[in-house]
Amino acid sequence: MLSPSRISVQYLKGVGPARSRLFHNLGVSTVEDLLFLFPRRYEDRRKMTPVGELIPGEWHCFSGQVTGKGARRTFWNKKHVLEVTITDGKARIICVWFNQPYLEKCFHEGQEVVFYGRIEVFKDRLQCISPEYEVLSEEVDLLSTGRIVPVYPLTKGMTQRYLRRVISGAVENYAAGVLDVLPEDVREAQKLWGLSQSLQAIHFPGDDAARLEAERRVSFDEFFLFQISVILRRLHIRKRPGVAHQLSGEDLRGMIARLPFPLTRAQDKAVRDVLSDMRGPEPMLRLLQGDVGSGKTVVAFLGCLAAVRSGHQAAVMAPTEILAEQHYRTFQEYFGIKARGKNQEARNGEMGALDGMPSSPVSRLSSDPPPLRTALLNSSLKKKDREAALKAVSAGEVDIIFGTHALIEEAVAFKDLSFVVIDEQHKFGVKQRALLTSKGQSPDVLVMTATPIPRTLCLTLYGDLDVSLLDEKPAGRGEIKTYLFSEEQASGAYGKVAEWVKKGTQAYIVYPVIEGSEKQDLKAASVMYDELRKTVFKGLSVGLVHGRMDRGEARGTMAAFQRHEIDVLFTTTVLEVGIDVPNANVMLIEHAERFGLSQLHQLRGRIGRSEKSAVCILLGDPVTEEGRERLEAIVSAKDGFKIAEADLKIRGPGQYFGRTQHGLNELRVANPLTQMEVLEAARKEASALVKRDPLLSGHAPVREAILRRYPEYLERVFAG
Repeated sequence: MLSPSRISVQYLKGVGPARSRLFHNLGVSTVEDLLFLFPRRYEDRRKMTPVGELIPGEWHCFSGQVTGKGARRTFWNKKHVLEVTITDGKARIICVWFNQPYLEKCFHEGQEVVFYGRIEVFKDRLQCISPEYEVLSEEVDLLSTGRIVPVYPLTKGMTQRYLRRVISGAVENYAAGVLDVLPEDVREAQKLWGLSQSLQAIHFPGDDAARLEAERRVSFDEFFLFQISVILRRLHIRKRPGVAHQLSGEDLRGMIARLPFPLTRAQDKAVRDVLSDMRGPEPMLRLLQGDVGSGKTVVAFLGCLAAVRSGHQAAVMAPTEILAEQHYRTFQEYFGIKARGKNQEARNGEMGALDGMPSSPVSRLSSDPPPLRTALLNSSLKKKDREAALKAVSAGEVDIIFGTHALIEEAVAFKDLSFVVIDEQHKFGVKQRALLTSKGQSPDVLVMTATPIPRTLCLTLYGDLDVSLLDEKPAGRGEIKTYLFSEEQASGAYGKVAEWVKKGTQAYIVYPVIEGSEKQDLKAASVMYDELRKTVFKGLSVGLVHGRMDRGEARGTMAAFQRHEIDVLFTTTVLEVGIDVPNANVMLIEHAERFGLSQLHQLRGRIGRSEKSAVCILLGDPVTEEGRERLEAIVSAKDGFKIAEADLKIRGPGQYFGRTQHGLNELRVANPLTQMEVLEAARKEASALVKRDPLLSGHAPVREAILRRYPEYLERVFAG
C-alpha cells in the first residue's frame, strides 16, 4: 500500500480537489498530515439526558424522534429559519437553525436523531440553537454524539461534523500504513502503545484511559525527536573549534571599574560564566535570562569588551531599531567619555539613548588604549554612510556593531567576528540566528531574553544552551504598584495620571491598536491622543509614537520624551522593550484584557527604573472569568517567572513564544508543563540513542523524521 505521506488528501472520500484547498489552509496536504492534525480539545457527550431533564443554559446530549418541521423567514431581516420538533416520548424540544435552508432535506418525520447543543427557553418552550446532530443508523458509527468527541481547529467553510467524518475514514483506512519511526526497543522499554492504535484512540477515544495512553505515546514521540535534535546540535557545536579569548583578571576588573554602578551578585556570576566560556576552546552557546530591569545588557556588553580586548569583533542584534539604538547609546554612555564621572550628563544630554545620530558612521569611544570603535547599522543611514560603515566593519576598523535584522544581510561582512549577542532572541527565527553566527568562525553566542521561561520549558527548548539566570534587580529600583480599574472608572484614572504628571513625573499611556475599527470597539492610540491632549492633558506636553510612524519621527519623539520635553507619551506595544526613561514612573494600559500576562509584565517594566516608586494602572473589562484571573494575577504578582508560568498555562507554549520559536510548532500534543515525566523519559532515551549512534546512520527513519521537522535546525549537523 502506498504510504499515507505520499497520498494527497484530495483522494479521501468526501474531499476532492475543491475541498482540498480548505485542508491546505490547515497545513494539511497529505493523508499523513491529516492523521497528525490532532484535536485541540475533547467534549464528553457520553451522557444522554432525557428531554424533560434538560437544563437551560447548559450543554447537553439528547436524542429523540422527529415529529415535525417548518421553515419561515424572520420579519425584520428575512433570515431563513428552520425549526425541527423532537420528542423522546415524554417531552419535546424545538431545534432551530438560521440561514441553512439545505437542512430541510436532512430531517424527516419518524427519524431517530441524536443532538448536542446549548439549551435555552424561548416563549416558554425549550429550544436548542444550531445543535450538532447525527441521524441514528445501524450502518454508521456515531462520531459527534454519544461519545468522547474530538474538537479540531477549523478553517472558514469547514465544520466539525464534516472534518470528523473525513478523519474517521482516514484513520480506518490509512492509520496502519503510517511509518512508526520510534525504535521498537524504546517503545517496549517505555511500555508505549503502537502508533496505529494511538492514532485511532487520540482521534476517537473509547474512554479517558485510552485517550491518555494515546496522548502519552504521541507526546513521547514529539519529545523524543526534538530532544535528539537538541542533543545533536549541541554535540555539533561543541566539536567545532571556537575562539579561545585571552582575558586576564586585571582586564576584567578594569572593564567593570568603568561602569557607573556596581554589579549585582547575579550579574557578577553571569559575567564570570560568560568569560569562562569565552576562554575555552569550544564555542559558547549560552542563554542569559532575567526579569525586566535585571541588568542583562551590562553582562552582554562586558562580553563584547572581552572579545575586543582579545583582538576580535563583536555584534549585537536586537529585534527593533529603537532597541538597537538604545543598546548603541547605552554602550557609549557606559564605556565612552561620559562614563568618566559624567553619567548624569550622559543621561540628560547629548548622549541620550535615542538623541540623534553620530556625525560619522563609526564612533570612537575614549578608553584606555586602544580606543573602542563602534557602529550602528540601521535603515536610517544614508547610502554613503552605510557603505562607509560596511567597509569599516569588513576591514576590522569597527570593534562592535549594533543593529537589527540588517546585520544578517549578505552585504555585511566581518574581518574577525568572535562574539555575538542576540537580544530578545525568541523574536528571531532559527535561520536568522544562524545567518549572523555564520559570519564568523564559530563565534561565541550569548542569547538574551526578558521573557521569563520556567525551568521545565527552558530545558525543553534550550537543552543545547548553557543557562545563566539574573534573579535580582540592581540597587536603587523603586517598587511598582499595580491597580485594576474598569472602563467606567477611566475618567478618574486619567485624571489621576494628569495630577501625578503635573507634580513632575512622566507617564506612558498604552493602547492595543493604533487606529480605531468598526469591527473592534477599542480605544486607539491616535484617536485618544487627539482627544485627551485637548481635555485631560491640556497644558501638558503630549507625544505619540507607534510602529507605523516614520522612524526618524519616532526617534525624535522618544528622544524628546527622554529629555522631559514631553510629559505624557501615547504609544502602542512598540514600547514593550528597549525604552529606559528613569523619570517615567506612571503607566496606564487601556484594554488590558487584550494583552497576555507576560506582555503586560514587559510593558510594566518600562517604569520603576529609578529609586522612586511607580504606579501602573490597568483599565479593562474582561468578559470571561479566565480573563479576570489573568489581570488579577498581574496585579498581585511581581516575579516575572511566576507570571510566565501562569501565562504559559493559559496560552500554551506555541502561542506564548510565537511561531518563530524553533521546536514549538512540532509539539502539537506534548506539553512540557504537564508531562514532565514523559519529557524526562524521552530525553533519557534520546541521549542513549545518540550516544550509540551519533549520526543516526543505523536509525534512518528517526534521522529522516527530525530532518523533516527541523530542517533549518539540523541540516548542518548531518552535513558535518
